[in-house]
Amino acid sequence: MHGKLPEHFNLASHFLDAPAALHSERAAIVGEPREVSYGELAALANRAGNALRAQGVSRGDRVLIAQPDSAEFIAAFFGAAKIGALAVPVNPFARSSDYIHYLENSEPQAAIVHAESLAEFLPASSVRPQIPIVVVGEKRIDLHGVSCAKWKDWIGPASEQLAAADTSPGDPAFMLYTSGSGGAPKAAVHRHADSLVASANYAQNVLGLCADDLTFSVSKLFFAYGLGNGMYFPLSAGARMMLNPERTSVPHVIDLVARHRPTIFFAVPTFYAAVLREAERSDHGVNFSSVRKCVSAGETLPAEIFNAWKRRFGIEILDGIGSTEMLHIFISSVPGKCKPGSCGFPVPEYEVKIVDDAGEPVRDGEIGTLWVRGASAFSEYWRIPELTARTKRGDWVATGDKFFCDSEGYYHYCGRADDMLKVAGMWVSPMEVENALLGHPYIAEAAVVGATDERGLSYSVAHVVLRGNAQGSEKLAAEICEHVKARLVSYKVPREVRFCAELPKTVTGKIQRFKLRGA
Repeated sequence: MHGKLPEHFNLASHFLDAPAALHSERAAIVGEPREVSYGELAALANRAGNALRAQGVSRGDRVLIAQPDSAEFIAAFFGAAKIGALAVPVNPFARSSDYIHYLENSEPQAAIVHAESLAEFLPASSVRPQIPIVVVGEKRIDLHGVSCAKWKDWIGPASEQLAAADTSPGDPAFMLYTSGSGGAPKAAVHRHADSLVASANYAQNVLGLCADDLTFSVSKLFFAYGLGNGMYFPLSAGARMMLNPERTSVPHVIDLVARHRPTIFFAVPTFYAAVLREAERSDHGVNFSSVRKCVSAGETLPAEIFNAWKRRFGIEILDGIGSTEMLHIFISSVPGKCKPGSCGFPVPEYEVKIVDDAGEPVRDGEIGTLWVRGASAFSEYWRIPELTARTKRGDWVATGDKFFCDSEGYYHYCGRADDMLKVAGMWVSPMEVENALLGHPYIAEAAVVGATDERGLSYSVAHVVLRGNAQGSEKLAAEICEHVKARLVSYKVPREVRFCAELPKTVTGKIQRFKLRGA
C-alpha cells in the first residue's frame, strides 16, 4: 500500500462514513434477510457505538460479538471501533467451553450475542457476571436469571450521530482468534489501518474489486478471511455484499448464488469439493455463471479440485495463503497465471522469504519455513508476550507454514510445520499425498498424518472419506495405495488407509490433522 497514512485514522469513518456520505442510498447488503443501504448501515453502527458508550464502554475496552453474518454484526464491529474500543468477533456457533475461553481471555466490557447462541453462551457468562449482554434476534429462551437487553430496545434511544474517537492508524481496533487448527485459539490484535492495507494490497491489486461487484463469502465474518471477503473488502470499493446468517450448507449456498448472482465468490477447498460433488449428483441448479472470480484460502487448494472446477464451471480458482496474524491473503495466484497446486506469488506490498531452522534462507526448491512482512501484520498476541516475541522477528512474522518456491517463482504450501512428516529421513508434505489421493475416483476427502510403528519408525496414515455409496475394504485400501504409488515416489505412499465417515474440521473448514494423529 502506497502513501503515508494520516495522523488520525478511524476504521469506521473510513469504511462506513466515507462511502455512506458519497452514496447513502446504494445497497451495501443485498440480503439475507433484507437489503440494507450504506446510509442505514452507517446510522446503525453509530447507534451501536452510542449505546456501548452509554453502558460505560470506553477506549481500549473489549466488546465481544457472537453474531451470525448480519447488519447487526457489522454495526457492532464498527460501533465498537468508532468509539476507540476493540471489537472481538467470535464464532456464534461455539460451545460453552469456547465462550469461557473468550470471556476469560479478552475480559470484555460488553457482549452482543445472538439469541441462537444463548444456550451455549449463558452458562459461560458467569465468568464475567458483571458485563451487560445485548441479545439480537427474537428467539424465546430461558435466561436463567441473567439480565439481558434486547438489541432493538438497546439501540432504540441511541443517536444516529457519532463523532469518531481520534484514533491513530496504529491504535488497536479489533482482535481475532486463530481458528485453533493447532490447539487453543489465541487472539491477534489488529490496528485501525490494517484493514485498509489488506484492502488495497489484495482486494484492489489482485481481485480488481469495483463498485459493480457483489461479494459472497461462504467463510464467516468472525474470522480473518471472512471478515475481509464479506465486510471490509466490498465496503472499500463501494460494492455490495451478500451475507448468509445461517450455518453453511451446500444446497443453501448454491441457492443463494443462483438467486443473488454474486460476481466474486470466496470459500475454502473443502467447500469447493462439496459443490463439485453436488454438481455431479444433480446437474440443474448449480449455476456459477455470474461469478467472475473464485477465491480459495484456509488451506491449500488441491490441483484435482482446481482442475475439476475449471472443467465444470470454466473459472480458475485463485488459491491464496493468508493468516489471522497478517489479517488476509499475502501470497496469491494471479488471474491467467494460475498453476494448479501452487498458491502463486507474493501479493503486492508484501515480502516473503523461506528460511531454515536457523532463520537462514534456503536454496530454491528446498522446503523451509515461510516468513512474511507487510503493513497489515498484527501488533501482538493478546497477553502472550513470549509467543509474540517468538513469532515477530523484527518486521518479519514467522508463519509456521512450510513452503518451497519453484524455478518459475511460484510458491507451494506444504502444510503447517507440525503437520510435516519425516519418513525414511525425508520430508513428506501431507498436502501432496492428499492431492494424489483425491485423484482416486472413490475418494471425496483425505487427510494424511504421521504415526510411529513398534520399532519407532515414522510412517504415514491416510484417513479417507469415500464418495456416494462406495464401501471401504482391504481390497480398496490396497488399490488406493497403488493409485498413489503410480503418482509419487515410494516413501510418500501411505502405509495404511483408514476409512471414516467424516474428517474433524475447525468451524472454518480446515482439517484438524492433530485430532487424527492419536486416532
